[in-house]
This record gives sequence, structure tokens and C-alpha cells, in this order.
Amino acid sequence: MNLFSDLRGTVIAALDQMTAEGLLPEGLDFANVAVEPPRDPLHGDMATNAAMVLAKPAKQKPRDIAEALAEKLRADTRITQADVAGPGFLNMRLAPAVWQGVIGTVLTQGQDFGRSDMGQGQKINVEYVSANPTGPLHVGHTRGAVFGDALASLLDYSGHTVTREYYINDGGAQVDVLARSVYLRYLEAHGQEVAFEDGTYPGDYLIPVGEALKDKVGDAYVDQGEDVWLAEVRDYATEAMMELIRADLGLLGVQMDHFYSEKSLYGTGRIEAAIQDLDAKGLIYRGTLEPPKGKKPEDWEPREQTLFKSTAHGDDVDRPIKKSDGSWTYFAPDIAYHYDKISRGFDGLIDVFGADHGGYVKRMKAAVSALSDGKTPLDIKLTQLVKLYKNGAPFKMSKRAGTFVTLRDVVDQVGPDVTRFVMLTRKNDAPLDFDFDKVLEQSRENPVFYVQYANARVHSVLRKARDAGMAPEAGAPSRADLAKLDHAAELAVAKKLAEWPRLVEIAARTHEPHRVAFYLYELAGEFHTLWNRGNDLPELRFLQEGDRDTSLAKIALARAVSVVISAGLGILGVTPVEEMR
Repeated sequence: MNLFSDLRGTVIAALDQMTAEGLLPEGLDFANVAVEPPRDPLHGDMATNAAMVLAKPAKQKPRDIAEALAEKLRADTRITQADVAGPGFLNMRLAPAVWQGVIGTVLTQGQDFGRSDMGQGQKINVEYVSANPTGPLHVGHTRGAVFGDALASLLDYSGHTVTREYYINDGGAQVDVLARSVYLRYLEAHGQEVAFEDGTYPGDYLIPVGEALKDKVGDAYVDQGEDVWLAEVRDYATEAMMELIRADLGLLGVQMDHFYSEKSLYGTGRIEAAIQDLDAKGLIYRGTLEPPKGKKPEDWEPREQTLFKSTAHGDDVDRPIKKSDGSWTYFAPDIAYHYDKISRGFDGLIDVFGADHGGYVKRMKAAVSALSDGKTPLDIKLTQLVKLYKNGAPFKMSKRAGTFVTLRDVVDQVGPDVTRFVMLTRKNDAPLDFDFDKVLEQSRENPVFYVQYANARVHSVLRKARDAGMAPEAGAPSRADLAKLDHAAELAVAKKLAEWPRLVEIAARTHEPHRVAFYLYELAGEFHTLWNRGNDLPELRFLQEGDRDTSLAKIALARAVSVVISAGLGILGVTPVEEMR
């Protein structure tokens, strides 16, 4: 049930009636007519822009359209007031029974309240994390992991068929560096002194990998050349790192559906097939690129390369896919990987990249557009940097990793639920400050505490109801007289509950799971306000001594809040708590 969609249907029906009566011309497009909460709640419960968007095509004054529309809407028993404001905005107030009915709907539908079929089963591939398999995940990967996982859950909740995917970057030079770094730890395990030169990975996390390699092969690789051990150590080290990464993701509750190896693209004809597809479309040619911006002419050596004509699909410049020596650029396997995604029949692709991949967006979108003939949309979401603080100072170093703070460091400090929620308290493309002290505070300034505390308060009501001889299920809509919930503070909570299905659809459409976190904070705020007002107004307390019917209605409201909070936290991957400790 999406009350806003229902009311929009009512507005459209009224506009159709006005058209039939000759008050509006035939053939108007109502697609941009919206019904949404007004910016100022004092103006009403809902507002529609119908008159504003139809005035120009109808060649009428917006206020005239709004006045006629308001008259039609007043005939609906759910609408107690329809007023025209300003040049033609139309504000509506709804009867209390409408909001009381929302509570009943929440309890009847349970976790399905807010679920949507807007996705219509479309197959969506969400690729996220995809960190180089050269070490443990760091805090930047943590944000990408949380964002991507919450987005996947949100899309699933809104009716899409979602595949969570991790692209293993195991085909480049960095895995050779990993192998050499593990080899040094292997030699160290044999008692040799080693030195980690610039460009190697000195983190302590490779010590057990080197020791395990020693246990596996003994001294077979000691003092041997790379031609003997590099290939095997590379495979061994990569798998060891992927086991570490899977374990790190498991700490956050992130489970991938598919791990895709970049290395599987090489020597299998897959890269060649993707480039051949582009070539057949006239998008591959030999040419010389202009010098990059900021380069002095004397620093630029023009050389002919094999180029992808990405400018034909919205990019700023064409992109090299093969070097002058005939080897593939790093862009070529990425093209092939996305070609594979398209061939698997996905209706849409989403890539979650770190902030340092900003320059990669246009070229990748151009490639997908070209490969799919514009039929498969690609949305690339960039997650900005996370700044860590502790005791008022930047928190920078992890001895285990060598140079950065790991995902495990963060989760060990605050737990997975706090980590996930806090990572979604800012939009993905905004920087995020993560203060270890503040995220554990028990105050309104800490969003995760504020939301969890609201859910815990609901369960305290339910426990007290049981002690008073009222099973929480007795607050079901069939047993509760919801008309008793007529105070403005109670209706405010119901109104916020009614926004949930609309919020889900907006967040899913815009690929913005942070909206769920924001909404939960607002819902918790309305509930806490109602709770606190009960301290001054006994009639607002959830259990009314000697008045079972009123108590059941208030229990129903509290349970409805918990249902929606639990659903929202479920999307975010956070476990709702029933008691604060």
C-alpha cells in the first residue's frame, strides 16, 4: 500500500473527469503530476503539483486549474480539506481514519509493508568492493561494501532480481607484486632476513601466508629464480588473499552471489570477442591521441595505438585498448568483463567504485552503451573517502596492514551493525567522518543509537503489555479500535509510517540507500517525541491502566513502528535490537 500513489490515482481520476467535462483540453500528459508531502507540514498532509505542470500545455492559469481540481477532490471522503496556495499549489488534509488505517495495514502486511513490484523482476547486477586481492579490505572498501550491499537489498525489496558480484582483479601486475611479497615472507619463514622495497606489500598479514607456503612446499623455492616459483606463488597468494577478503566481508554480513576472475578473461578469447564486437560497429581504429591536459608538449610522445571510439557514446576522448607494443591496456579486460555481464542477460548494471575512479565513469558507460547498443543502462556510484577519528584525533595506522586502517579494525572497534548504519548516514558521494567515540554515544546525535533505542522502547512496551496480561498480538488491527489514536502526536507517527512505501520506491529508483537511514532516523524521532510527551500527558502513554481498548490501539501503533524499523534496518543489513545494553 502506497498511500501517496493511491492519492495520485485520485488526482488523476479528478483530472480525467475535468477533461470529460471540458474543463481541461483533451490529450494532456499527466505523467509529471505528483502527490508528495508538502515542504512545510503546516500546509497540509499532501500536496500536488498538477495545476503547475498542466497550466502551460492547457493554456490556462494554474490557479484556475487548481481551484477546479480542489472542488473535485473535496468530494472524496478521505480528503477533509483541499486548499489552493500561491500561484496554484494544491494542499490536502486527510481524515484521521486514513492515517489510523495505515497502522492496520502495516500490521496486516508485516514485513511486506513497503515492498514494491516496481522492479518487475528486472535482472540487476550490482558489482561492489572488487578490491585488488593484495591484502585485507580497508575502510574505503568498507564503505563501498556496505553501500553496495544495502543497495542490492533495497533493489531486491523493490521487486528486482539482484545478483551481487565481486570482480577479482587478479590479472594485472599487482598480483605479481603480491607474489614477490609473499615470497619474501616465505624466505623469512625459513630464517632469512629480508627487505621490503618500495612497491612491495610489507603488512604483517602476509606473515602467515609465507609460513603456510613453507609448510606446503618446504624449501623448494628457496634461492630459486622467479621462473620457478612466480606463477605458482601468485595463484597461491591470490587465493589466500581472497579467503581473507571473504572473511572480512563475512564480518559485515556481506555475502556475494558471484566472484568473477579477471584472469579468466586472458587467453580465452573473451577480450578479443568484446573488441571484435566494437570493431564490427566501427568503433575500433588506429590513431594518435592528443596530449593529456596539463602535459607540456615536450613531455608528450605521440604514438599510434588501437583506440576505442568512446566519444561516439558520450565520452570526452577516445580511449586506448591496446598499447603500442601490442599488449592490452587495463581498460580492455574491463570492457570484456562488462560484455560478459551484458551477455548474461542483465537488464541493468550498477558498479560501485571508490572516489579515485571518478575519471573512469564516462569511458565505462561509453563501453556498455556501445556493447549493448544502448539497451543496458549502467549506473556507476562513487563512494567518497572516510575519515576516521578517535579521542578527537585522526585514526590512521594499522600495524597489521602496514599503511591503512582495515575493515576488521573498524568492526572490532564498534561492531558490524554500527559500522553498517554509520556508513549510510551520508550520501555515497559525500565525504564521511567516522568518529569511534561518537558512533557509540547514547544520544540523539548518534543516529544508529537513536533508531535502535526506538525499537527497544517498543519492545519494552510489549514486555509490559505481557506482564499486564495483554499479549502483543492483541494489538492486531482486528482487535484494536484504532480510532482511539486521535492525538496529533500519534497521527504524526502514523503519517511518517505512511511515507515508507514511497520512500522505498524513491530510494530504489535513485539508487540511494542512505535515504532509508535518514527515514528511519525521522521515524524514530516521531516515536521518541510521542514517548516523551507521555511523560507530561498520561493519556499518551502506551499502556492505559483500566482501559484495555485504548491500550490495545496504542500497542498496535508501537508494533507498527517496530515493523517498519525492522524492515528498514533489514535493508541496511543491521540487526534490530529489542533491549539496549
